[in-house]
Amino acid sequence: MSHNILITGGSGYLGGSLLAGWKEASLPAYNKLFALVRTPEQAEAVKQYGAEPLIFDAYNESEVWAAVVDNNISVVFHLIAPRPHVSQSYFLKAMAEVKKNTGRDVHFLHTTGAKIFSSHAGAPTDGPLLDSDPKLFEIQKAQKAPFAYMQQAVDANNFVIEESEKYGIRSYIFAPCIVYGEGEGFGNRISIQTVAVVRAADVMKRVYRVDTGRPTWPVCHIRDNTSLYIELMRKILSGENPGHGKKGYYLAASGSVAWDDLYAAMATALAKRGIINDETIVMANDENLEAMGKGLGCPAPFVEVMLGGYCTFTADHASKELGWKPLYTPEHILEYADAEVDFILRNKNW
Repeated sequence: MSHNILITGGSGYLGGSLLAGWKEASLPAYNKLFALVRTPEQAEAVKQYGAEPLIFDAYNESEVWAAVVDNNISVVFHLIAPRPHVSQSYFLKAMAEVKKNTGRDVHFLHTTGAKIFSSHAGAPTDGPLLDSDPKLFEIQKAQKAPFAYMQQAVDANNFVIEESEKYGIRSYIFAPCIVYGEGEGFGNRISIQTVAVVRAADVMKRVYRVDTGRPTWPVCHIRDNTSLYIELMRKILSGENPGHGKKGYYLAASGSVAWDDLYAAMATALAKRGIINDETIVMANDENLEAMGKGLGCPAPFVEVMLGGYCTFTADHASKELGWKPLYTPEHILEYADAEVDFILRNKNW
């Protein structure tokens, strides 16, 4: 029996790009591809990618059950709501029923984020934290995030793994990082994180650093992020049993760059367009953070979560397990900063 696949978040930056790259991926055979949508307009849009639209509420247990069980959906790529784990809980229960009814393996991918493996979530940063580390689940279980919002996301990762094990579902924790580049889908085509840098600079008329030292963060071009989703799907459809559960963490990253270097590259592009008055990077004080928070629509203490932090999470698993190789080096984000800023400013919708 061939798999029926569901992708949620198809109107988003990551999900839309995944759908857009689907046809050219030449994936192994499957039965049907479904896409969760919210409106008739979105329903029409996903058809161009060969997806059959499903309209239901991902936060309504009975609607999720009906969509998954009635359509025998055995692979779900969940690209919405990294926290809390309400929607994930409903999907896993429904997929357990599909497994029971069909007797086949079922697969659930939860999209989280590199922030959940960073200083913002209580992850260790004293050395590389490999996504292939056999103790990564135990590390996550021990994390105590300084923000309740971040702890919910850590707990969601752990919940997916533990609940999947309970039901015999193969789960995958997919972690995007700073993803950049123009999206290729029908909906949102702009990264969240690079937008935050531009948005804060637009408010303050200069770029501020929010951390001392020289912290780094993993980065990934949108096409490389998409290709990792696809290579994982390829292994699933081929029946090759890729690492899952406590061995199922996958970071989409080509490497890491220093925040200071990213700030500087974007500041040059912003100054060139007259958005900021001075491209010199300076340290934000409490007053600056308060003003930046108002511009970003978040409390002042959360500005550091949106614009900085230290993350030593390191991609190792996908290259070994899936043969995934990114096309772009980490330094490419610095070279691309001018184009990124230009696209954001031309399409800004705070």
